[in-house]
Amino acid sequence: MSLSVLMDSSSTILLHPSIEPRDETGSVLFDPSKLQKQSSLPSEFIWPCGDLVHTQEELNEPLIDLGGFIKGDEEATAHAVDLVKTACSKHGFFQVTNHGVDSNLIQAAYQEIDAVFKLPLNKKLGFQRKPGGFSGYSAAHADRFSAKLPWKETFSFGYQGLNSDPSVVHYFSSALGEDFEHTGWIYQKYCEKMRELSLVIFELLAISLGIDRLHYRKFFEDGNSIMRCNYYPPCNNSGLTLGTGPHSDPTSLTILHQDQVGGLEVFINNKWYAVRPRQDAFVINIGDTFMALCNGRYKSCLHRAVVNKERERRSLVYFVCPKEDKIVRPPQDLMCRSGGPRVYPDFTWSDLLDFTQNHYRADVATLQSFFPWLLSSNPTSNF
Repeated sequence: MSLSVLMDSSSTILLHPSIEPRDETGSVLFDPSKLQKQSSLPSEFIWPCGDLVHTQEELNEPLIDLGGFIKGDEEATAHAVDLVKTACSKHGFFQVTNHGVDSNLIQAAYQEIDAVFKLPLNKKLGFQRKPGGFSGYSAAHADRFSAKLPWKETFSFGYQGLNSDPSVVHYFSSALGEDFEHTGWIYQKYCEKMRELSLVIFELLAISLGIDRLHYRKFFEDGNSIMRCNYYPPCNNSGLTLGTGPHSDPTSLTILHQDQVGGLEVFINNKWYAVRPRQDAFVINIGDTFMALCNGRYKSCLHRAVVNKERERRSLVYFVCPKEDKIVRPPQDLMCRSGGPRVYPDFTWSDLLDFTQNHYRADVATLQSFFPWLLSSNPTSNF
C-alpha cells in the first residue's frame, strides 16, 4: 500500500445515514453509551478504506534501558545512543525502560482520569475545549471537524515546567471544580516527571546527533508542553473507524504510555505495524518540530490508533514543546558536521501551533503544508 493510497480520501465505502445524538447546530455528539446501541455507525465516524488497512505485524522498535545512561555508564550510553540513532533515522519510534517514573504514579494517573471521562456528557461539555485552544474536553474532535471523526474522547491541558506555581492543579480546580483538586495534584506530579524524562531523552538525542549534549535540553527547559489523556470506548463497528487517524505529531517529542489493550500503530515502508504495549515502558516518538530542529536527520513518523470492539483503551500522552516564541532552527554545529543545506526554514512554535489548531488537520504532510501558509500570512518570514 503506497502513501498516496493511504492519503487518498476519495476511497468509497458504504456510508450509513447520520443518526442521533446531535447538538443544536446539527453536529454529532460523541456519546458512546447511545452510539453503541445503534446497529450502524454515523457517517462522520467512517474512515476511507486506505486508512483502515489492517495489520497483525508488530514493529520491532528498540527497547532502550535508560538506567545506565542516567547513571553515566559509558558502555550503556554508547549502546543507547546506537539504538536511538538507528530508530530515529529509520522511523522515529522507540521505547524506554528504567525511566525513573514510579509505576504507582502512572497507575494513579489512569485511575484519576477515569473519573473525568465517566462524568455525564453535559458535565464534560461544560469544560469543553474552546475554539483555537488545546485545553479542555473534546468529544471526537467534533467541535473542529465534520468528517473522519476519531472514535475517542480527549482531555488536554498545558504544563509550564519552570513555573513553580502548580498550574495544573489550578486548571483542574477551576475547570472541573474543587472535587478534582486531588486529580490536579496527580497530574501536576505526572507532568513534572514527564518533563524530567524529556530532558534526559533530549540529552540522548543530542549525543546521538554528535552535538553538544546540553543543546536541546537548554532549548526546551523553559518550554510549555501539552498533556493529553485519551479514552477509546469499545466500538461495535471498529473495522470502519479509527481512534486516531494517520498523522505525524506537529510537536517536538511525544512521551506516551498506553494501557495493555494496545492499538498504537506506525506506518513504515508502506505497511502498518503495531506497537506492543509494555507496562514498564514509555513509547517515545519524534515530532515535526524536532525533525526541523535536527534538519531532517531524524524522522517524524506517521502513526494512528485503532479501536477495539470489546475493550476500552486509554493512553497518557505528553507532548513536549518549546517556548512559543523560540526560533526553531537546527544547531550550527549540526549543520557544520553534516555540510548539507538547510531542509526547513526558521519558524516559531507559536506559528506551527496556530496552523494546526486553526487552519490544518495534522497529517503526514503538516510541515510541507505549513511553510507555504506561513509565507502567505507573513511575507517577511526568513525563508
